Amino acid sequence: MIDVLVVDDDFRVAEINAKFVGKVPGFRVAARAHSAAQALDAAGREPVDLILLDHYLPDRTGLELVHQMRELGMGADVIMITAAGDVETVRAAMRLGALHYLVKPFTFAALRTRLESYAALRRTVDRVSDQGVAGQEQVDRMFGALRTTPAPSSPGPPTGHSEPTTDLICTVLHQADHPLSAHEVAAETGLSRSTAQRYLRHLEQAGRLRLSLKYGDTGRPEHRYAWVAP
Repeated sequence: MIDVLVVDDDFRVAEINAKFVGKVPGFRVAARAHSAAQALDAAGREPVDLILLDHYLPDRTGLELVHQMRELGMGADVIMITAAGDVETVRAAMRLGALHYLVKPFTFAALRTRLESYAALRRTVDRVSDQGVAGQEQVDRMFGALRTTPAPSSPGPPTGHSEPTTDLICTVLHQADHPLSAHEVAAETGLSRSTAQRYLRHLEQAGRLRLSLKYGDTGRPEHRYAWVAP
């Protein structure tokens, strides 16, 4: 198994990313961290193979964390997962040896492709290590293992909707044992009621939720949503 440290300052996003990792065979989440200090402590207590690292952390940047870890001799591989899309940050990540760079928002398929290419790289390196010396053919295989093939395109969320928020709402409804109202979903996710309602309406129209009406003594019926997608 490949042990992964998930680092993101947003607790909900870290949970979503961890769930994504858990869906990919051969990977498991060893720890989560929400700051550079927590990440450094987690990696020091229990070495991990791979870090999924956000750049915008509350106490320092992700790249500053990578630099410090290298100075301390921590050799965990890094895949950047961040909203930082400026070229300078991307170049700095490459200089520090980041193996992949995913710009938020991203899909599960995009992360899965990067994780699978990372697993292929580890298998290739293990085979070459048994030989002791790598020739050009073996070196080409090692570098080639990191190449990714774009995942088949699929309809994404509508404009103004993010994939992590959609996944968060789906997770809440999937785990619920009864239909939930927009107010209840908002309370569970920390979103505003209007935002929750907008996402719920889209998911219901897409066939992923079932809408039912709860009638009270007076006033309009309450809309309630239940998970129906496989």
